[in-house]
Amino acid sequence: MKIVLASTSVYRRELLQRFGLPFETARPDIDESPLPDESPRATAERLAIEKARAVADQFPDALIIGSDQVAYMDEMRFGKPGTVERAVAQLSAMSGRSVIFHTALALLNTRTGQYQLEGVPTEVRFRTLSQEEIVRYVDKERPLDCAGSAKSEGLGITLLDALAGEDPNALVGLPLIALARMLRHEGVALP
Repeated sequence: MKIVLASTSVYRRELLQRFGLPFETARPDIDESPLPDESPRATAERLAIEKARAVADQFPDALIIGSDQVAYMDEMRFGKPGTVERAVAQLSAMSGRSVIFHTALALLNTRTGQYQLEGVPTEVRFRTLSQEEIVRYVDKERPLDCAGSAKSEGLGITLLDALAGEDPNALVGLPLIALARMLRHEGVALP
């Protein structure tokens, strides 16, 4: 079966390439807004499924990967900042605090209509950051397309005190350990 990544994220594409399997990408066109009173975990998991389903009609005999990540702390959610000012504000709010990055993964078999779903949380403890450090980091790495404004796979690791989670790839955007398990369940030979 064809493997399709329902994402145009360069980060997810690079992670999936580690498996050495041929795959295609497709852009899911969905509204990523949370529903009223929806928890961050529920939002991420719903969107992972919706992303996979959004491209399913294009691929009638495929395994479609959908993934979504919601970063949150208490009642605050941290999406992709989009601007330098919002990135600085997000990192200022997270300074000295712990943030949960909940990464949801869905694998949809379009032949059967069945899907697998897992959520992989990662707790990220930010060290206390000065405003100068935050501005310098944002200027150097430009993390404007990353939930929470920090790229742990790059210079953003210098902003952290600790990470705790099942899979470090989940923080980048695609939980490869869970994905390998799901693909094996569908008969894909890994390694």
